[in-house]
Amino acid sequence: MKIRPCIDLHNGQVKQIVGSTLSSSHVEENHVSAYSSEYFAERYRNDHLDGGHIIMLGPGNETAALTALRAFPQGMQIGGGLTPDNCTPYLEAGASHIIVTSYIFTDGIIHWDRLKAFAKKISARRLVLDLSCKQVGEEFYVATNQWQKISQVKLDRELIKLLSPYCDEFLIHAADVEGKRQGIQEKVVRLLAEDPIKPITYAGGIRDENDINNFYQLSHGSLDLTVGSALDIFGGTLPYSTIVNLSQSHNFE
Repeated sequence: MKIRPCIDLHNGQVKQIVGSTLSSSHVEENHVSAYSSEYFAERYRNDHLDGGHIIMLGPGNETAALTALRAFPQGMQIGGGLTPDNCTPYLEAGASHIIVTSYIFTDGIIHWDRLKAFAKKISARRLVLDLSCKQVGEEFYVATNQWQKISQVKLDRELIKLLSPYCDEFLIHAADVEGKRQGIQEKVVRLLAEDPIKPITYAGGIRDENDINNFYQLSHGSLDLTVGSALDIFGGTLPYSTIVNLSQSHNFE
């Protein structure tokens, strides 16, 4: 298991947001940082926390994203409204991978022609598919447009198997618990941990070190994890130093 860092950008600032409120007139912000995106990217680089992601939540974040990528070249992935037509500057700035959701799942279905063209343009080795999901009944479905639109695509092992040839990794936020610091979505973790075909990073709900250890046990160490709002650097109580130490020691219980 690897712990991956994150930089969420909203209106040009580094923030931690409750994802389910993004389309509302009042976005619920857990934390607005006084530090720049470059500051966090440099910190992650110095602490050898690579493979994390930068997510642009809406317009107005392009400059902050590019600055962060240049501060940690090949150390972070980038997503948020990216297409084959606009992703090149981010790769040139140092993004290791492009993260994509809505472009592929427009109209609530998988557009295979778009996926194949994207993978061909930048190569599947540089593409991360974001299958962030919301619960509908007992099942989970891919959520697009900043997690506000639930697609017709069910998240299951068959979906991951079908998509694997066209990407290098998967990123999956459990949107129902994202930013709430109320515990992980255990059913999603168990689903994803069933014989992963490609690297999968889970995000959503982490509160403390106990949750990290619980995640490790549930996933049998087969999934990676992102911690955001719980960290003290983002207004939470979990020391960032704990994440660094765990990442370096791999000492999960």
